[in-house]
Amino acid sequence: MKTHPIYTLSVSTLLAALFAIPAMAQEALRTLTVTGRGTEAVTATLAQVTLGVEVRGRTAQEVQQEVARRANAVLAVLRGREVSQLQTAGLSLTPDYQFTDNQRRLVGYIGRNTVSFRLPSDRVGALLDAAVQAGATTIDSISFTAPDTTLAAAQRTALQRATQDAQSQAQAVLSALNLQPRQVVSIQVNQATPPPSPVRLAAPAMADSTPVVAGELEVAAMVTLQISY
Repeated sequence: MKTHPIYTLSVSTLLAALFAIPAMAQEALRTLTVTGRGTEAVTATLAQVTLGVEVRGRTAQEVQQEVARRANAVLAVLRGREVSQLQTAGLSLTPDYQFTDNQRRLVGYIGRNTVSFRLPSDRVGALLDAAVQAGATTIDSISFTAPDTTLAAAQRTALQRATQDAQSQAQAVLSALNLQPRQVVSIQVNQATPPPSPVRLAAPAMADSTPVVAGELEVAAMVTLQISY
């Protein structure tokens, strides 16, 4: 009968082979993770405005009628100034109570009608004055932004700067350790559209035009790179 040779593998040899595989994988996957940040300033050329009419009176009917009269006058001014995205932001009619000696007494009603719209920021001051003269009693909020195309271009610039920042960080670290970067293993992008810059005003009661300064918006982006070395 023909016999076959028997090969034996010692325990120490087997363990050495098993531990060598993760070590080789770890060597092949050495990576450095860095996060870069980039920004781009944008001039705020658009204003988002919310204003309205608030009326107090004895009866619900007279309050509602006065609110409608003033609101229509304000809307006529806004349409005449060719604002965009004009829409109703709020409409309410609520009882007005007075509390005396822990007793609630109905003294009248409060009516509100608010609208929101968008216009170029350099026209805000004059329009606010005209709206107040037409009957607006509240200027609830003003926020500044820029056209979508402008924001998109700024985001691209911020992303480029964030990527360059991450690459610069990685090069500085690896150079200090006498190591060389190989390739980018993964890329993570985190960008955010800047929220409108808010400005809150009270309804002006002055002859001079209301000054409004739009300022700038900052578009920011972050890029995380995982680089092998």
